[in-house]
Amino acid sequence: MRLHSLKELDSSEGTVLLHSEGDDSHLILHPAPNPNDPNDPLRWPRWKKHVCFGAVCGFTFFTNYAIGGLSPAFYILSIEFDKTQTQTTALLLWPVLTLGIFNFFWVPMANYFGKRPIFVFASLLLSLAYLWGAVAQSFNSLLWSNIIAAFAGSSTEALGAAIVNDLYFLHERGSMLGIYMNAIAGGNTVGPLICGFVVTRLSWRWHKWMAFIFTAVNFVVVVLFCPETRYDRSEFGENPIPGPQRTESAGTSDEESGDAGPVEKVGSSDSKELTARHPAVHSAHIPKKTWRQELSLWSGISKDTNLFMLFIRPFPLIVYPAVIFAFLAYAVSLAWVLAINILNAFVLQAPPYNWKADINGLINIPGILGNLIGAWMGGWVVDRYSDWRSKKNAGVFQPETRLHLLFIPALIVPAGCLAFGYGVAESLHWTSLFIGYGMVAFGLTAVPVATLTYVSDSYLPVNADALLLVNGLKNIVAFGFLYGVLPWVSEAGYVNAFGTQAGVYVLVMLLAIPLAVFGQRLRHITARWRIIL
Repeated sequence: MRLHSLKELDSSEGTVLLHSEGDDSHLILHPAPNPNDPNDPLRWPRWKKHVCFGAVCGFTFFTNYAIGGLSPAFYILSIEFDKTQTQTTALLLWPVLTLGIFNFFWVPMANYFGKRPIFVFASLLLSLAYLWGAVAQSFNSLLWSNIIAAFAGSSTEALGAAIVNDLYFLHERGSMLGIYMNAIAGGNTVGPLICGFVVTRLSWRWHKWMAFIFTAVNFVVVVLFCPETRYDRSEFGENPIPGPQRTESAGTSDEESGDAGPVEKVGSSDSKELTARHPAVHSAHIPKKTWRQELSLWSGISKDTNLFMLFIRPFPLIVYPAVIFAFLAYAVSLAWVLAINILNAFVLQAPPYNWKADINGLINIPGILGNLIGAWMGGWVVDRYSDWRSKKNAGVFQPETRLHLLFIPALIVPAGCLAFGYGVAESLHWTSLFIGYGMVAFGLTAVPVATLTYVSDSYLPVNADALLLVNGLKNIVAFGFLYGVLPWVSEAGYVNAFGTQAGVYVLVMLLAIPLAVFGQRLRHITARWRIIL
């Protein structure tokens, strides 16, 4: 068994030419699309990319919508099933752990069999799990329906981000990951908001019935409109033509390329030059697949692929500095939000507030706003900032530019923790709790969007495995935190607990400084480590 280094798979080490030099500057597309293959996902029509990506986001959203969205009903469920506060929170705790652990199952399976069959199966299983939850007659039955739903939904935790890299170019990744992160976070904010009204007007079962209907519709979209996005670029290379990388109009247009600059259409001379430089890219055009062919659940298995190796391949990547930082930053961003999700029902539906579940759900409005603003900052703003920095750097893009704006959530999130903790401890006006939650929710999207995109930019050939580690480990850490947050808050009090959370968040964010300063040197060193199976 021969181990490989990242340098062997990607000679650029994440540092690429994003803009050509000169007065007539052009955007250079990364990864380089295959001009002779209309089946290359990077060359799909814009609408086709968006429909496929939208179905993935929908699946991710509804996973969290029905599981995390049930939190406003925890107080009611604890009474209905005669459970304690800690026992009731198991409806969220164990699914969070399942979402993390089974990343390590789905990603290797998708790398082996393809992403499409995994999403089709997982979408069907998610629908059936919500049907089960809607008719559950006992607490254990409801709990297990949530766990099975989390098992199915965990397939998109890392694969969703990997599909962004399959469908979109480097200069689009941040914006699209921002949308994807809003789908993840939105389920945990929109879900409780809607659930609060549903529980009050109807029952918690109707929340599950709605989730079943939505996921069933999304399953049909996945089956009919989501072809396989896995595509082998190992022999095609990164940026084979000096200067602008061009694609045919079927795959890239000025609109698709964004606002970063014009992208020229490919000409016959360009195709010949590309074929001459890369013999693996045949001069003859590959026929386009029919819609029926794209519906196939079988896309073949590489003869060099070993399923066992795919299962163990991600773990050595934990030594990469960007992976370590991304996982820690995502873990604390998620854990702090989930802590408020669990606690707020027991705070606002009890004295002195005495709110009903529907009014309690309104705390998710600032959560939604925080998610939206955070995703915009971590995605679109960081994309524009990185593009601007590359132009200032003779057109050369450095992945570390995605970390420069993390000082913003490093200030906002700890302040939100303190506002919520002091607000509960001193029984302050509900606005302090709402504003605090919105500030914490800002970090849930801003930080992961920037850091996951940084990981993808730095380790693109192994990004699915790297993102698997980040997503899997952060959920395990979040589970451990949530398992102890109720006893911690009860013993230490809200001020001390949330004050400690604020301090831990700042310490984790400070790790971005050495990465931003020495990141290029670290990438150069670690790219030579032979740790890739």
